[in-house]
Amino acid sequence: MSLWDFNLWLAITAIILLVTLELTSPHYRKTNLLIDRRRLRNVAFTVSLLFLVTVIIRICMLIIAP
Repeated sequence: MSLWDFNLWLAITAIILLVTLELTSPHYRKTNLLIDRRRLRNVAFTVSLLFLVTVIIRICMLIIAP
């Protein structure tokens, strides 16, 4: 698995988690899901930060590599 594959997987996972977090918002009031929102939020933000770190690594590799 290359860095590009890992980066793509993190991006897709982060989008899915952030959308799920937003859809389970108490503003919608029609959700009957038993999900720990704090844990879901922490995981979503962690995956998003990992995605941003891999993007920064790729940018650094493009700048450093001739």
